[in-house]
Amino acid sequence: MTTLAATSPTRRCATLGLLAACALLALVGAGVAGSVAVPVSELPHALASLLAGTPDGMAATLLDLRLGRASSAFVTGAALALAGVMMQALVRNPLADPYVLGVSAGAAVGALAALLFGAALWLVDFGALAGAVLISLLLYLLARRDLGGGRGGASGGVLGGEPGVLLLTGVVLASACMALVTLMLSVAPESRLRGMVFWMIGDLAGTSWRLLPWVVLLAALLLAMRRARALNVMALHADAAVTLGVNVAGLRRFLFACSGLLTACAVTTGGSIGFVGLVVPHACRHAFGPDHRTLLPAAALAGGGFLVLADTLARTVLAPQQLPVGVLTSLIGVPVFLFQLHQLHLRAR
Repeated sequence: MTTLAATSPTRRCATLGLLAACALLALVGAGVAGSVAVPVSELPHALASLLAGTPDGMAATLLDLRLGRASSAFVTGAALALAGVMMQALVRNPLADPYVLGVSAGAAVGALAALLFGAALWLVDFGALAGAVLISLLLYLLARRDLGGGRGGASGGVLGGEPGVLLLTGVVLASACMALVTLMLSVAPESRLRGMVFWMIGDLAGTSWRLLPWVVLLAALLLAMRRARALNVMALHADAAVTLGVNVAGLRRFLFACSGLLTACAVTTGGSIGFVGLVVPHACRHAFGPDHRTLLPAAALAGGGFLVLADTLARTVLAPQQLPVGVLTSLIGVPVFLFQLHQLHLRAR
């Protein structure tokens, strides 16, 4: 049986402290970089004017145009990376993420349907949540033998025995969702078409401070951390987890629900941004090990910092023209996905 090396509390704190410092540097970089550069020496004055309630022009630029967008980028990347860790633990396969399993596509269908009819923002959020939950429910029903402890025990069926089947099911569901997205784009009025296309690709332009994604992210992270030890045991062997008293069926239901909610919040904030939930957990697992007590918060911090950097690059590389950040994440994610697929094929031979 594969062993899972424990991470010492000192090393865990050092790792998370380093990632938090890197994320903070990414946020500072997002504040100073742009078509109009803000000198780093001016940041203290701009922040002081914000705190004093008398923001000048530079402070308003920092708050509304850059730091608000960077905040949205961070919470979106953190939510996608955390959802990716949960899905990979669920199917015990490093290729799983919200984009590949179709959960992002389901959220996109619900949100774009609301946008097509000019609905209010809260209805867009609700539509994305409904789409993500529907796809998660379909995947859950297809794997219900594993989740409910049916025939084959904890490790039989799709989730335990053949996780590739669930991945292929997610790909098929994602294709069906994209067909619905194409249908909606073909009938959308000209005035809404461009915004819907950019939103579908994944674009953070125009985003600002939003409280709800942060609440969902922090709640999901805290709840997941309480189950980190159980996730470690289930990652080794689901049958062993049942023997040790872990409620595997309940844990998998939690992972399905929580990852769907995180994906919905990410999609409503930044659109359908792909492969963050694949690239970041893979990199964190390779760098810091598979211990979920470290992996969960590390993936959230690294995912947030990664998307902030990607979005900063997207809006500065061809400034003043801005690129959709989803294009950059896909260009990074596709080679990683193919590499992981090749590695899994080699190990299976």
